[in-house]
Amino acid sequence: MLRESAYAKVNLVLHVGPRADNGLHEVCSLFASIDLADEIEVVQLASGEDRVVCPSVAGENLAERAIAAFRDGASVELPPLEVTIHKHIPVAAGLGGGSADAAAVLRAANQLAGRPLASEELAALAAPLGSDVPSQVDPGHALVAGTGERVERVGLPQLALVLVPQATGLATAEVFAELDHLGGGRATLDSGALRELAAGPPHRLLGAMENDLQPAALSLRPELGAVIGELRAAGAPAALLSGSGPTCFGVFEDLGAAQLACSRIKGSRVAVTRS
Repeated sequence: MLRESAYAKVNLVLHVGPRADNGLHEVCSLFASIDLADEIEVVQLASGEDRVVCPSVAGENLAERAIAAFRDGASVELPPLEVTIHKHIPVAAGLGGGSADAAAVLRAANQLAGRPLASEELAALAAPLGSDVPSQVDPGHALVAGTGERVERVGLPQLALVLVPQATGLATAEVFAELDHLGGGRATLDSGALRELAAGPPHRLLGAMENDLQPAALSLRPELGAVIGELRAAGAPAALLSGSGPTCFGVFEDLGAAQLACSRIKGSRVAVTRS
């Protein structure tokens, strides 16, 4: 049996540009990898078909598509796999859980097949699965551009976060559709500016945190504005939505401040950026 950790991410900065030729919006984002993770177990079967066991996700799981993508893209024999996903990252939360699971399955399949593909080749297989998947093939802090296929590793300061997941998820496609309806998005994107933020002092990063999808998500789920306000009232210098939401998060000065805020905000949890 192989075990892989599939780490969640938060978007410290998410800028959204025009639609690319593949129909997806171009993005420029700073991803912070955090210590919240799903646990993936992968077992080779003697016969039969691939199986993905994940009671938290109804319908097709992105991990199933990841197995199929590896079989199509790697010219090696791979026995049937049984994948069990122990969910700790909320589903449809804007934290990249499904994408992280798919990337973890790609890593496991590659290991079981004798590592025929390098990380960049796995990332190329991951790109059609979703814009968040390539960055999670080698999980860590990243500057992500294009439609998710351009991934550059960056360093980030240690940050203490308070996450406030929601009971009901929010579909990414619906949020992007609302962004288009509202006329949001940027004409141009600047990776260099985000690269400088990642390399600069923490206070500058906190002052520049923003999410272009937040107005669209709040249009669909106005109650999330109160959650962001609650995080700010609890002392977060920066608070916003992660990805397409609906998880809101606040960044705090230190772990103690985050723990105190968490004790005051119902349904919240503390997380830290991974070193």
